[in-house]
Amino acid sequence: MSTTELPPQAEMLAAFLAGDAGYDGVFFTAVRTTGIFCRPSCSARKPLPKNVEFFARSRDATFAGYRPCKRCRPLQLPGATPDWLADLLRQVDATPHQRWRDADLRAAGLSPERVRRWFLAQHGMTFHAYQRGRRLGRALDHLGQGGDLLAVGMKAGWESASGFATALKQLAGRSPGRSRDKTVLHVDRLASPLGPLIAGATEEGLCLLEFADRPMLERQLQTLQRRLSAVLVPGRHTHIDAMQSQLAEYLHGDRQQFDVPLITPGTEWQQQVWRALCEIPYGETTSYGELAKRLERPTAPRAVARANGDNRLAIVIPCHRVIAADGSLSGYGGGKWRKQRLLELEGALDS
Repeated sequence: MSTTELPPQAEMLAAFLAGDAGYDGVFFTAVRTTGIFCRPSCSARKPLPKNVEFFARSRDATFAGYRPCKRCRPLQLPGATPDWLADLLRQVDATPHQRWRDADLRAAGLSPERVRRWFLAQHGMTFHAYQRGRRLGRALDHLGQGGDLLAVGMKAGWESASGFATALKQLAGRSPGRSRDKTVLHVDRLASPLGPLIAGATEEGLCLLEFADRPMLERQLQTLQRRLSAVLVPGRHTHIDAMQSQLAEYLHGDRQQFDVPLITPGTEWQQQVWRALCEIPYGETTSYGELAKRLERPTAPRAVARANGDNRLAIVIPCHRVIAADGSLSGYGGGKWRKQRLLELEGALDS
């Protein structure tokens, strides 16, 4: 990517000085006085503007003689799990019923405070709340399959049926007996070169894939909870794992279609629009007006645009392939710069 594709200098400088994570992946900032390059969101002390220059790619900064910052680690995928935490998360996945206490973290050579800060920043909850949510999610799955309340609770780490029942009621908003029909919606973060995404899946399929900084994300989660009668719990799921693998292949140019099962609750009109989006070939674009004509609603391009914006499965249901009638990119929930990168990747725009 050439430097001509970077945002305006003033815009990049303002984003860097503000530590705006929404620009992570758009550019990298190099500081002449230190010889180091960073992400826009780096929390290190900001240099004087005259000592800053910008690069579109990390390798461009590297070839210019800059070293990667040890604080923000710009060579890692945005949202990726840091090396110091990876082993703990592997153990949590391998033994989901184990209750990790601060003493256990210290015994493993980890600072409980550091682990807490990372989970708050990445998941909006402490590590202990993350563990608790995962255990409750698995317990709800087992209850839905007809498991005994006391047996399921004890296996999930609760010492009494009453304590387990209280925890379930706080999570699901209803008594354990009435919680058996609740859908468990597993939610986790996926790292990508375009920034972290939030993925959500039930046993039936993937129902959410949104960029973590999308303003509508919270509303989309609330909509899914309501329409699926779901309880949100943190943690991985096989459909999320499959999506992570296929997404990496797509972003490396090695995949054009996805085969993860999808769940797309919505109105009949939204469903029609989303199906039409999936019919736009890889490497091609269409306009809102053209899509409206295909759906035999030629006077409804704005309704198409609204349904497009309500899509909860970014990239997989390719709403980024819809552009304005004049050929401009128009809006995109994940940010116009991401839309441009995706279309360039697919060959629908010249790099």
